[in-house]
Amino acid sequence: MKALMLGALALISTSVLAAPVSYYQQSWAEIKYQTADEQQKQAFSDLRDKVQADVKAHPDDAGYLIWGAIISASYAGAKGGIGALKYVKEAKAELEQAIKLNGEALGGSAYTSLGSLYYQVPGWPIGFGDDDKAEANLKKGLAINPTGIDANFFYGDFLMDQGRYKEAKVYLDKALAAPARPGREVADAGRRGEIKERLDKVQAKLR
Repeated sequence: MKALMLGALALISTSVLAAPVSYYQQSWAEIKYQTADEQQKQAFSDLRDKVQADVKAHPDDAGYLIWGAIISASYAGAKGGIGALKYVKEAKAELEQAIKLNGEALGGSAYTSLGSLYYQVPGWPIGFGDDDKAEANLKKGLAINPTGIDANFFYGDFLMDQGRYKEAKVYLDKALAAPARPGREVADAGRRGEIKERLDKVQAKLR
C-alpha cells in the first residue's frame, strides 16, 4: 500500500510541477541561439527528456505536443546521422497529433513546423521528405498567422530551397518586418539573424 501511495504521489507531483510551454520556448531559444554548437546536442537531449515527460502528462495539449516536436527535431539536427531520423519521425507524429487537437494552437505552429520537416528531411527511401506536402503545410501555417516571423521565414526558406528566389524574398522580407513577440526576445533576435543570412543569399542570386 505504501508503495502504491508513493507512486500516486509521484504522478500528482509530475502533473503539478509540469513546466509551462513558455519555459520550453525560452529554453529552446537559449540553446539554439546562445549555446556553443558542440554543447547543443547534450543540451537539446536534456531538454527533450524533460518536455517528453510533460507531453506524456498532457497528451491532449497541442502546445506541449508542438514544443515536444520542435525540441525533438532540434535534437535530431544536433545529433545528425541516420540515428537522428527516429527523433524526426517522433516530431512528425507529435505535430500531426497537435493538428488533430487544435491546428490553430500557437498561431498555427504545428503546420509551419510540419512543413519545415517535410522539406528538410530526405525523401523516400531514407525519410518522409515531400516538397508538395511541405508547401501545403507551410501555406496553412501562413493562413493562420500571415504576419508571423516563423511562418514567413520557413515559407521563404522553402522557396529559396526550391530556387524560387523572387518569391522567397517577399516572404523573407515579411519575416524580417514581423512584429516582436513578448517574452520571445531571444528567439526573435536569433531568427532575424537567420533571415538576414537568407536574404543576403537570395539577393546574390537575383543580381
